Amino acid sequence: MAVNQRPTSPRSPVTLGSERLLATGALDGARVGVVANPASVDHAFRHIADRVAEQPGVTLAALFGPQHGFHADVQDNMIETGHARHPRLGVPVHSLYSDTREPTAEMLDGLDLLVIDLQDVGTRVYTYAWTMANCLRAARRAGLRVVVCDRPNPIGGEAVEGPVLDPAYASFVGQLAIPLRHGLTIGELARLFNGHFGIGADLEVVPLGGWSRAMHHDEAMAPWVIPSPNLPTLDSALVYPGMVLLEGTLLSEGRGTTRPFELAGAPGIDPDRLAGGLNALGLPGVHFRPAAFEPTFQKHARRSCGGCQIHVTDRRAFRPVRTGVALLQACRRAAPERFAWREPPYEYEHERMPIDILAGSDALRRALDADRPAVDIAAGWDADVARFAAARTPFLLY
Repeated sequence: MAVNQRPTSPRSPVTLGSERLLATGALDGARVGVVANPASVDHAFRHIADRVAEQPGVTLAALFGPQHGFHADVQDNMIETGHARHPRLGVPVHSLYSDTREPTAEMLDGLDLLVIDLQDVGTRVYTYAWTMANCLRAARRAGLRVVVCDRPNPIGGEAVEGPVLDPAYASFVGQLAIPLRHGLTIGELARLFNGHFGIGADLEVVPLGGWSRAMHHDEAMAPWVIPSPNLPTLDSALVYPGMVLLEGTLLSEGRGTTRPFELAGAPGIDPDRLAGGLNALGLPGVHFRPAAFEPTFQKHARRSCGGCQIHVTDRRAFRPVRTGVALLQACRRAAPERFAWREPPYEYEHERMPIDILAGSDALRRALDADRPAVDIAAGWDADVARFAAARTPFLLY
């Protein structure tokens, strides 16, 4: 094998938005800012910042990083304290999860174009979409054009599920009224935010080539680079829309293990009883395996936790939000004396309960406190989800 040979990948049915953009020469003569992180790569694992910098006649003038940083090396809830300069490319790197979550006028000064190339994971509370929304707002004020390079929704674009955000509970983990699992690509989200929710920026979305809504990330043969420190695999992304709700409790969601969001539990929970009760529910597309684990950091660090591992057996039948709610209820019933809601602060929120800003209202917390059956809780989402599904239709690209 030749030394320094570029990596190759199996022929993919999908062309990424960034690949299509850079093949057109549309950036010629422009001073460009790029919003990206390590997952912003093409099929040869070349980063978009390097690709833009090497384009003849194009000036890479600034880089912007979302939560976890431009290098995705910062853990959750770690507010970044400053900005930097890229050591190799020699351009400023602005943090958008710091003293500001929106590009300032000074950061955008001198740019002709803002390119956004972020890997979303199909869940409302994943903050990269809201960083994009903030960039659209800032660009509108600055009169700056925005190009969003589309990427696959790794968990597919067919299923829509979960509670829709009540605007009274808007936060940086949910600014606009969309469901917990929205079933959109990041480019479609940009179109929805800009049109249906009225941001009104000068926006262009470069669509994917060859992607269909039924495709999961591996079926699209798209490159997988961990988009954030605790979503290492597609398996973790599949369960994330429901299991992220555990962040609003004192249960471990598996952070500090090699299987974040797939493992769940706490000290004192009987794994066999928990997994057996969950399997008896007959939830579609999932099996719960009794498990014990010891997180190395975060909740219950260095303590043995009893719980379960979620194994998705049928991706298309699996409903992660319904599953997450059922798991919360099962843990509460299995060890009521050990179950508690997490107190603030959470992200940038210092007053409201974390579970409420994750769920998008206090309705889920109140329903679980009243021990309403999980199946009834899930049925309560249907009308809002149907209205959202109709509203999103004009903004679909695939």
